Amino acid sequence: MRILPRLKTVLLVGAMTASLLAQAQYSAPIKILVGFAPGGVTDILARLVADKLRVELNQPVIVENKAGAGSRLANQALKASAPDGHTFMIAPNSGPVFLDILYPRSALGYDLLTDLAPVATLTTYPFGMVVQRNLGVKNAQEYVAWAKANPGQAVFGSSGAGSHTHFIGAKLSQAAGIHLQVIPYKGDGQVNVDLMAGHLPAAIMAAADFMRHKNNPKLQILGIFSPQRSPLAPDVPTFAEQGLKFNVGEPWMGMWTSAKTSKADVERMQNALCKILATPEMKESLQTTLTMAPLYRSATEMDKLQRAELEMWRPIIKQSGFTPDQ
Repeated sequence: MRILPRLKTVLLVGAMTASLLAQAQYSAPIKILVGFAPGGVTDILARLVADKLRVELNQPVIVENKAGAGSRLANQALKASAPDGHTFMIAPNSGPVFLDILYPRSALGYDLLTDLAPVATLTTYPFGMVVQRNLGVKNAQEYVAWAKANPGQAVFGSSGAGSHTHFIGAKLSQAAGIHLQVIPYKGDGQVNVDLMAGHLPAAIMAAADFMRHKNNPKLQILGIFSPQRSPLAPDVPTFAEQGLKFNVGEPWMGMWTSAKTSKADVERMQNALCKILATPEMKESLQTTLTMAPLYRSATEMDKLQRAELEMWRPIIKQSGFTPDQ
């Protein structure tokens, strides 16, 4: 009978120790990696999410920019991070997916499907094409006819070589039977400048950029590449409804972590993201700040989506003939 009080004491001390360890774990800062410089779309989204996570998780959250090598540095850092539920990464789907197709494992330094684990998707947004009105085209079919008749002028601006906009243009070329020459820029800023100055006949860009040209009398939004019209641009037709049906999926932003992170830590973050994205405040912030819409999909759903996109984009990228700098 004398053993019982001692046993209770041991159990109580054990419970208190476990509680203190848990408190210590969740008081340490969460780090969100971003593979691009501060001020870009991915960085802004990461900081919006971080602000909400601090409140939802009652835990410090910081954003760390690891720009360089086309976001490979961030992916490598994520793989190398301690699997303690404190390090995550936010990126556009095209980042990890395109890198996995374009580079060998030896150059990447990680395996997308075995070293990085999906947590959840965060947002979606359409890509669209903007053209100069002086081309005399009013819809996608007329643009294709113009490109066939003016092959030397059929160029489009892209945010970068090997970018999402680059390969959407490659798929449009393949589907329409035309040859569109990409002019890659370092980001969307200069694309917008040259487009508004009339130096580019056309450009492919994300909603945040093409919607700024909606009321420009010299420019016309030709269409978006999503399967259905976007609530972010409800009056802009899709290429599919204009008779050019081809699949380039739907762009999204997501969160990844190390594949060694525990299921409990992934679920904790996943649940927090689900709550954050469901709030009207977050929806409003995403739409007004980034021209994006919330899109929550669980880790399991995100993994299926990612694998499907690898299969969809691989032949498009291969047929484009693009080879990146190592």
